[in-house]
Amino acid sequence: MTRRALLQACLGGAGLMALSPLAVAAESPAASAPIVWRMPTEYPASTMPGEGLATFARRVAERSGGALAVRPSFDAAAGLRSGAMIGAVEAGTVEAADAFTGPLAAVDPLFGLSSLPFLATSIEEARALAGIARPAYARALARHGQRLLYVTPWAPSGIWSRHALAGAADLQGLRIRTYDATSAAVLAAAGARSVNLSQADAIPQVKAGAVDAMLSSGDGGVGRRLWEQLPHFLAVQYAMPISIALVSGAAYDALPDTLRHAVDEAAAETEARQWAAIRTRLDENFSRMRQNGVVIADPPPPEITGALARAGEAAVAAWVKDTGAEGERILAAYRGR
Repeated sequence: MTRRALLQACLGGAGLMALSPLAVAAESPAASAPIVWRMPTEYPASTMPGEGLATFARRVAERSGGALAVRPSFDAAAGLRSGAMIGAVEAGTVEAADAFTGPLAAVDPLFGLSSLPFLATSIEEARALAGIARPAYARALARHGQRLLYVTPWAPSGIWSRHALAGAADLQGLRIRTYDATSAAVLAAAGARSVNLSQADAIPQVKAGAVDAMLSSGDGGVGRRLWEQLPHFLAVQYAMPISIALVSGAAYDALPDTLRHAVDEAAAETEARQWAAIRTRLDENFSRMRQNGVVIADPPPPEITGALARAGEAAVAAWVKDTGAEGERILAAYRGR
């Protein structure tokens, strides 16, 4: 006998009318526990990806009427770094994730596109590149049973350092954290002692004195309070990379049509918010950096940007070789826009 039938039997013919609102609500599908998507990022809540994740969770709750709950976690609290996010979603460890695309190049070289040196260094360029590459990103995720939700732009990458960098000679032997295999190769070609580390893993190395510089955006540095160890910032405009939010295709497909629509709308609204927010982010970051004593070299010494640009040419060629015809098509469309 169902709970409702049992209540009817106990209450007699007027049972249905006598049911309290709470009892009726308990029988209603709307009152059941929400579907939950766990969604980690390795970045602090104050960074662009962190703010995007909080925005997406809020918009999903609003759009779904609470029927779907996105449970974000920040600052690598889930024990996951960007490079492991696709694998974690594929294994069912989490339903969704936000990941910086650079380390995802180990899964598919296409994801290394946005962090290629000096390819896209302005908001307009970064947005155009992301739009052109979006179908390729979606196909790469689909091969792992996942969907692309939204894109988050980062502020341009620069170099945080313990000491001022005045010329190309200062790159020689510089112990610097880089954020993917491409940037590690570029900095090594420029003479630095580069090491590829996630931002979460790099901070202890910086504090221990094992690393003297970091390739990171002003946004990432502000989120991690890098000025406490690295009080100089070289605004080299190395790249304006992206993070992507992704979800298990199975988790998405299991939703009813109304909730899938809610997710799609929330994702579109979040991405629009992210591209709008980045327009003031650089000035906000620089203002907070200066308030905390950071010496910002903007523009940086041409000798340094020239050395990095020359070192980066081989990285772009290697990416094209790794991605083949699809990579060539994306670059041709971007350069010919």
